[in-house]
Amino acid sequence: MGYYRRRSRWPAYVPVDVQRKRVQKKLAALRKKGMDLAPVQVEGTVIAKTFWGKAWCKNLEKYQDYEHRLPRGRSYLRNGALFDLRVESGKVIAQVMGSSLYEVSITICPMKQEKWLELVRSCSGQIDSLVELLQGKFSKNVMAILTEDEKGLFPQPHEIAMKCSCLDWAGMCKHVAAALYGIGSLLDTQPELLFTLRGVNHLDLLCAANADAFAVASNEGEMICEGDLSSIFGIDLDDSAPKKKTVKKRASTKTVKRKKTAV
Repeated sequence: MGYYRRRSRWPAYVPVDVQRKRVQKKLAALRKKGMDLAPVQVEGTVIAKTFWGKAWCKNLEKYQDYEHRLPRGRSYLRNGALFDLRVESGKVIAQVMGSSLYEVSITICPMKQEKWLELVRSCSGQIDSLVELLQGKFSKNVMAILTEDEKGLFPQPHEIAMKCSCLDWAGMCKHVAAALYGIGSLLDTQPELLFTLRGVNHLDLLCAANADAFAVASNEGEMICEGDLSSIFGIDLDDSAPKKKTVKKRASTKTVKRKKTAV
């Protein structure tokens, strides 16, 4: 009898579609109150479909410290509980709906400059365009370099600090796990956010083909691939730097003088 009493205390199973409807109703109510939210919506059971999104999720699942918490996070994300997700340089802010609306903060150490430069050199000359980079359409060799466990773009567990307003004492609660998976889903449409999160400039990977220009860009902090961005997206970039004055060659002046002398 005691066994059945304990079992009866477990909450009744709620179908996924019913859970989603409840979550969407709560989201609509919060928006009606004027809350500015950027929810992450996942269609079906697949969280990420593109190279960068899949690579992010796969990297998370490599860490044994996370394996017991990640499944609940996937469930929360698929049910639409990730109400808000903001990615900045070295920081992720999220709001996840559970028994109430919880605030999640994830801090990720910026990639060390020497590590980034080494990664750029390893990819030198192997990435042809910004579109190729962001769509993940490059050689398997480049993919392997960028996603390598120790030397690639993705952060290691010791570089990630997590905080949630819920009462769960674990380092990674299900709300944090939902936010981390949400990043993978977000990278499907905004892959450049991975580089923003790690505090590096993805255009450096295009500039590496010209070693001298890359050295100047690294030392002076200049973006030297603006031409690529302009040609790909058809946008005009604001050039605030003063234009260099055109200096006429002296050779042309000498030629004129000689002709006068001859006359």
